[in-house]
Amino acid sequence: MSLRIALTRPARYGALAAGALPVLTFPGAGLAVLAWVALVPGLLLMRAAGGAREAAVRGWWFGAGFILTAMYWLIPSIGPALPLLAVVFGVLQAPVGLAVWWLLHGELTLGRSAAALVVVPAVWVSAEFARSWHALGGPWALLGASQWEHPAVLGLASIGGVWLVSWALVTVNTALTIVVLARSVWPRLLAGATALVSVLAGPLAFAAQAAPASRGSASVALVQAGQTPDEQARLEANIRITRSLAGRPVDLVVWGESSTTADLDRGSATLNRLTALSASTGAQLMVGEDARKADGRISKDAVLIDPSGIVARYRKIRLVPFGEYIPLRPLLGWIAGVSSAAGENRAPGHSLHLLPVVGRDGRPLPVGALICFESAFPDMSRSVSREGAGLIVYQSATSTFQSTWAPAQHASLGAIRAAETGRPVVQAALTGESVAYDAQGRRLALLTTAESGVVTVRVSPADPAARTWYVRLGDWVPLSALVVTAAAGAAGALPRLRERRRRGEPTAPSPDLPSARV
Repeated sequence: MSLRIALTRPARYGALAAGALPVLTFPGAGLAVLAWVALVPGLLLMRAAGGAREAAVRGWWFGAGFILTAMYWLIPSIGPALPLLAVVFGVLQAPVGLAVWWLLHGELTLGRSAAALVVVPAVWVSAEFARSWHALGGPWALLGASQWEHPAVLGLASIGGVWLVSWALVTVNTALTIVVLARSVWPRLLAGATALVSVLAGPLAFAAQAAPASRGSASVALVQAGQTPDEQARLEANIRITRSLAGRPVDLVVWGESSTTADLDRGSATLNRLTALSASTGAQLMVGEDARKADGRISKDAVLIDPSGIVARYRKIRLVPFGEYIPLRPLLGWIAGVSSAAGENRAPGHSLHLLPVVGRDGRPLPVGALICFESAFPDMSRSVSREGAGLIVYQSATSTFQSTWAPAQHASLGAIRAAETGRPVVQAALTGESVAYDAQGRRLALLTTAESGVVTVRVSPADPAARTWYVRLGDWVPLSALVVTAAAGAAGALPRLRERRRRGEPTAPSPDLPSARV
């Protein structure tokens, strides 16, 4: 037993380290091309496990390493809870280890290689989909998001969302693993051909599709106040920067999340200043309100203002776990005492709707306004696109994480949402990054965390009736992945159950699955 432990522990530590490799593909390190090979070391370790149980454990450790590294910037917010989260969410990758071992250990046949090229990506996407459930915290660092700088690769996102990009990346990594392991020429040829098709699929889809249909153009100003000592200084900085836009042909001015802490329904003095500001610039303002409302609860709203007052507001629905609320606060509330986690839960909104922006020329510009972390959720941008949004606007605040990789990773998500929906996307942040993308995910403007001021960008709002395939079909890729995963699980478990029944043994599931014979 001691020899077995001595042999398995280094491999598990290796899986933990291998889980950190894919994180290098995201902004910060920004080695996006590495995503096409970054999983191979981890897959090899899972495949080399002595049994199914050990393969699942290595998959678990791989997932824990990925979460621990990808979320390292949460340490100031949740402190010692981060390793716990890594362990909990890492278990979602255990089925990946099981699938890799089942299909790739031993001598590789053509049939098992073909099955691996379908099943392993499906299990990976299923794990990402499960991790993305908002009740578990929501999506962050989905592998497909690493390709945000490559609009050609994001051609896949317009068809199947970020999920299809993840599928392509895992397929290539699986194919390369087969090329390394296989002794026969046919599995290698199949794997090589599959990898080539997966790499070319995005650019081919991008080239085959017409540019998203647009209607007119609009000039949007993104105001970034920069680091300020307090809430009042932040408001004054936003007002000062916005005043500089007077006389410019701007249709909409966007401030960052939490740009004012006044309840504008009751704070008439602040509202009067903002309506006068709208009149002086000739543009509507979209400000971020982070205030305690009349009911005594704090909420975060995007408030649209014109010279007459408040036109409409949207209240943030998907709150940030620990940052804006603590899940199971009676049980986990202690985290607030050892970190900067939310001292009280914010009040979430309940309805997703468009804000009726009107340009300087009187043309309607329906805007899907979402707030900060909501840019991580593909379903939200898809929903506002279905409602007829011509432009998607995010208000953000990442001041807690300015010296980390988080702001750049957050800003990059706009490119994914643009490619998925065929809508231009802009994001205004308090302290960076403020960014804009066209309807195919190409970056148009950027203010980094080191900058403050305003950037004005001209966008081409989408035709409200325009729909990408992803907007039309929804999450068909992760749902297909779940079906493939379930079918593969049944194919692996049923033969063993039948054998046990034939022998008259108990039918409790065994931790070890048999080698697949195809």
